[in-house]
Amino acid sequence: MRIIVGITGASGSLYGYTLIRALHQLGIETHVVATETGVKVLQFECGIKMEDLKEYAVVHHNQNLFASIASGSFKTDGMVIVPCSMNSLGAIANGVGDTLLTRAASVVMKERRNLVIVPREAPFHVIHLRNMTTLAEAGVSILPASPGFYHRPTEIWELVNFIVARILDELDIEHELMERWGEKNESP
Repeated sequence: MRIIVGITGASGSLYGYTLIRALHQLGIETHVVATETGVKVLQFECGIKMEDLKEYAVVHHNQNLFASIASGSFKTDGMVIVPCSMNSLGAIANGVGDTLLTRAASVVMKERRNLVIVPREAPFHVIHLRNMTTLAEAGVSILPASPGFYHRPTEIWELVNFIVARILDELDIEHELMERWGEKNESP
């Protein structure tokens, strides 16, 4: 299995970093690309540099449109953009492929592979919502970074794992990041 992970400049890069590590632990080949601001936010929020991700994934530069993930002949099982800024979401929704991240997303869509977009910004205005609708109508999964609380989290990592688990579910990847509803006790 081969997954692409995109990281943009929205807050919430911990979700992307946690997903990359989870994919690595599951033995899944992972390719990573980040926007310029995504690189900065990852460093600011997590203290992680792109070079640090090379331990877990193949790291691509966002301006390298000759990278493998820019081509449909490079078979992948899908792509996740987490977190996804409204700027990147808007570019993808409108067919702009001028960076590796947006080009890879376009390729995943045209090849009818799974694309999961995890918007982190809030609130949304009508243009954000229209862009999300455009993508949803094209078959893209829109998975807002809105963790649930029915598993009674007490630590931040439990909230992060909740979203990462949902992302893995969207990609049909088995995991044990969290207990599923109904597996133990359904009573509140």
